[in-house]
Amino acid sequence: MTAFKNLGIADDLLQGIAALGFETPTPVQELVIPTALSTDDDIIALAQTGTGKTAAFGLPLLQRIDPSERGVQALIMCPTRELCVQVANDLVNYSHFAHQYKVVAVYGGAGIEGQIRQIRAGAQIVVATPGRLMDLMTRKAVRLDGVRRVVLDEADEMLNMGFKEAIDFILAAAENRESIWLFSATMPNEVRAIAADYMANPQELSTGKRNQTNENIEHIYYVCRADDRYATLKRVVDANPGIYALIFCRTKNETKEVAEQMIRDGYNSDALHGDLAQSDRDRVMQRFREGHLQLLIATDVAARGLDVSNISHVINYGLPDEVEVYTHRSGRTGRAGRTGVSISIVTPKFEERIRLIERKNKASFTKKTIPTGIEVCEQQLYHIVNNIHNQEVHHAEIEPYMARINEELKDLSKEELIKRFASVEFNRFLAYYRDAPDINVYPRGDKRGARTHNGQPAGQMARLFANIGDMDGVSKKDFIRLLSRTFGVPDRAIGHIDLNRAYMHFDLDAAYVNVVRQGLSEFTINGRRIRVDDASAPKEKRTKEDKFFEKFGKKKKGKKW
Repeated sequence: MTAFKNLGIADDLLQGIAALGFETPTPVQELVIPTALSTDDDIIALAQTGTGKTAAFGLPLLQRIDPSERGVQALIMCPTRELCVQVANDLVNYSHFAHQYKVVAVYGGAGIEGQIRQIRAGAQIVVATPGRLMDLMTRKAVRLDGVRRVVLDEADEMLNMGFKEAIDFILAAAENRESIWLFSATMPNEVRAIAADYMANPQELSTGKRNQTNENIEHIYYVCRADDRYATLKRVVDANPGIYALIFCRTKNETKEVAEQMIRDGYNSDALHGDLAQSDRDRVMQRFREGHLQLLIATDVAARGLDVSNISHVINYGLPDEVEVYTHRSGRTGRAGRTGVSISIVTPKFEERIRLIERKNKASFTKKTIPTGIEVCEQQLYHIVNNIHNQEVHHAEIEPYMARINEELKDLSKEELIKRFASVEFNRFLAYYRDAPDINVYPRGDKRGARTHNGQPAGQMARLFANIGDMDGVSKKDFIRLLSRTFGVPDRAIGHIDLNRAYMHFDLDAAYVNVVRQGLSEFTINGRRIRVDDASAPKEKRTKEDKFFEKFGKKKKGKKW
């Protein structure tokens, strides 16, 4: 196993990374560090987020700085202020036992005058977002003619955020540079164009195939109806007790809606989107980093720069349009050598996009069935039992109360006591999920599906006939409202409705057929009792009354439901 000392790193820097707990280099560090220390060649390094790229360029960059020179010798460009601050802090930590390098982070959202003073005080390494650096260059506050090395960190993200013009302006100004080190998770055409325009015969170093996702990540997807996406999200979260997840939504409005609903439903969650003030954004990100939030719902843009190494799951509340975006999303988990899970919730028409991501990212997806209510309860129960078993006991503090506790529980057997302790939290999930229907989408003709409490297979649609129609003053909207408000049928369980003059055909989730059939039979309309049959029943089964109204009935205002 390779050690950092075998890569040519100076002893004072080795002391700094040892103090941080680093023992062996990651694959990208093992590839990049010796090359960056020994040559002035341009370098393209392809590696996923969370694989140690900062140390891969940071350590050789520090080692090649001349501490006697006060001017800017190295420039690192990052897509977001969060990543900018993180990289600058990492460099300071690496060099804790080395020379007192002057590292300055410059980014938008902070006072520019203070950043100008720091640079003029003698910055040797500038870590910058492209927009703020352009502002400083326009004000003549920073000069790049002495820069020897330029690092483009997360180059694909910078270009995706629209920084192409700024990058061109900055690289043109660093005219005396000796080398460019470009780091990227993916290699789209825009990044390839930067390499072609500004780099000379670069060495391309990669820890995997181009655009390949991290091998430590398991990729899973669930298929559901569009109306069931939120219910599916809840089941996925509930079936993974202890989950620490980043949930990606496509738009800020969707992010707000999902976050608000999850907060109302009692989940420890919050939102990260473009409408947040910077102070609120920083507060939410800090709470998530410190583990005070279990679930963070975010847009792709808002989550950029968020670096949390122990995220257990990434959940895609719908797939992104670009394959590269999926690569960045999934790369938020499985970091620093850990394993992670990337989950996608898709509707049937987007299932083919999974195949596209598999082909382009060389990732293997597993299709799983959405957990049933019973399966969710089972996972929660075992999690509760495990927590009880591993619960730390403060013996001295609880001892004074044990006599009263023993007296209160003396009539309970060991088995009964265990059941009651486990039921404290379990009962909440059981009450919610006891009769939950199966919300999986199965191929046509597939007979699978969990049985609900009435014995009908959930998730399958039945075609029904009802002897009420347009002449009774009934509209589709009225009928849906009746099924929803009177019988508790959710909108997702109601399919296509064909409304005719004297009758209708409608599709209904088989799990609700019995309750609707029995419930409607108690209603009358225009003097007729409502009757619901299987739509395949022969037409002769209709009563004489039905036939009379179909032929001679006049349109009347139906019974108000």
